[in-house]
Amino acid sequence: MTRLVVDPTTRTLTAFGRTIPCAIGRGGTIASAMKREGDGATPIGTWPLMAALLRPDRVAFPGTALPWRWSRKDDGWSDDPADANYNRPVRHPHPFSAERLWREDGLYDVIVVLGHNSAPPVPGAGSAIFLHCWNEAKPTEGCVAIPRDDLLTLLPLLSVGDAVEITDTAEAKV
Repeated sequence: MTRLVVDPTTRTLTAFGRTIPCAIGRGGTIASAMKREGDGATPIGTWPLMAALLRPDRVAFPGTALPWRWSRKDDGWSDDPADANYNRPVRHPHPFSAERLWREDGLYDVIVVLGHNSAPPVPGAGSAIFLHCWNEAKPTEGCVAIPRDDLLTLLPLLSVGDAVEITDTAEAKV
């Protein structure tokens, strides 16, 4: 098992002998037990890599041992605690609030789904925590984001059983 280690203090992700700049949530990091929907914080912990979604009109398949599929224009991810599909993929139109995964800004051209609050999801404890493409180091809504080319380089190296470890720092909220 390989761990991709995120250091919130230095805003770096280290994996496979490489150190890559990264962005985290606008709310910094937070203890996983304190994570709440919409707080903008990145949950501290070790989160398994679950699957990858790739936007077919923007990226070529780089290869990966992770389960993967091409994203679709109607893909969404439920972020509504009242939804029975909370923190799960959904299709738009969807009767509850759900993030759109087909975006024009390029952030979700490559998504690696992290296993935060997934087994089973606890309504309101945070949804859609991904490793995805960044937008010039701007903070995320709680995800970890890295440059697209670096994510595409890492993807063929990733396997089932690998995980992202978001480390605890003095800035972490408890």
